[in-house]
Amino acid sequence: ETSGPLGAAVTVNPHLDQVTAELNAAAAAGGGGKGDAFMLYLVALTEIDRDHRDTALNLLVQSLKAFPCNWGAWQALVGLCDDLEVVSGLDLPTHWSRNYFLAALCLELQHNAEALSRLQVIDQMFPGSEWVACSAALAHYNMRNFDEAQALYEDLLTRDPARITGMDTYSNILFVKEAFAPLSHLAHRLAATDKYTPEACCVIGNYYSLKGNHERAVENFRRALRLSRHYLSAWTLMGHEYVEMKNAPAAIDAYRAAVSLNPRDYRAWYGLGQTYELLSMPYYALHYYRRAAMLRPSDPRMWCALGHCYESEGLRMPGLAVRCYRRAVAHGDREGIGLAKLA
Repeated sequence: ETSGPLGAAVTVNPHLDQVTAELNAAAAAGGGGKGDAFMLYLVALTEIDRDHRDTALNLLVQSLKAFPCNWGAWQALVGLCDDLEVVSGLDLPTHWSRNYFLAALCLELQHNAEALSRLQVIDQMFPGSEWVACSAALAHYNMRNFDEAQALYEDLLTRDPARITGMDTYSNILFVKEAFAPLSHLAHRLAATDKYTPEACCVIGNYYSLKGNHERAVENFRRALRLSRHYLSAWTLMGHEYVEMKNAPAAIDAYRAAVSLNPRDYRAWYGLGQTYELLSMPYYALHYYRRAAMLRPSDPRMWCALGHCYESEGLRMPGLAVRCYRRAVAHGDREGIGLAKLA
């Protein structure tokens, strides 16, 4: 866990306390203008690194009240809000940027239907916004409405042929659909635009994965992580590749790196459950499947995985398995796995 597929992943800044003290002193000496807003934002970032979440939350709110157009502060706030109820207790500014924040938070918390409704409101305020279109495509992807998401991503590429942002998610859709030719075209397009970006490496990795060349796929995901260690998708996708290669220890390292970066990444929790299930360790698998189901309670795949785990030789809990399969059916099990198990 401390080394991982790319070596030591945790770096501690020994000067963090000193930097925080100096920033606090500079903020206290300020006159309450916009400069103070950015100073408060910087102090909040250091407090986040020190794991002082409540202090960082208050500082970000103060910063945004002084200057609400700092999108970086809104993004930092998204990472500190565990649910929408936290937002209701914050004294946030009444500003159009708040709508963007709420839509981004809904996406992060997997409240995708609410995110789409908020994005429609923003679209009326800013018609033709590419950010709105990309966020709507992500919401449809999270809801497994792949056709709608693909149409939105293709429209974005038509409007901006050199676009890179969001194309990693688009490549995931093409991978799921097993669309070899479009995925190959997308990989060549991004490589020609800028191959030294994590998104381009991720798309190329998905292309090699679809071809069954898992070693080359891992190579590209590792390249993406060398460009940005905090690129969440590459950790998760690399874990999937290691599972395909039957390299369980490396898969576990990759998935754990993903959940350490973002504990809300249900795909990494789900991947950990699958890996431990392959290792015939059902109690570990059950723990991770439960974490995934807590993050995606309306996803039938999570409940089918839990049901299968309860059915395993190591647990033998058919009653709980039946309850899980029923929940899968209630949430629209498209593959029909839950219904087949209940029959």
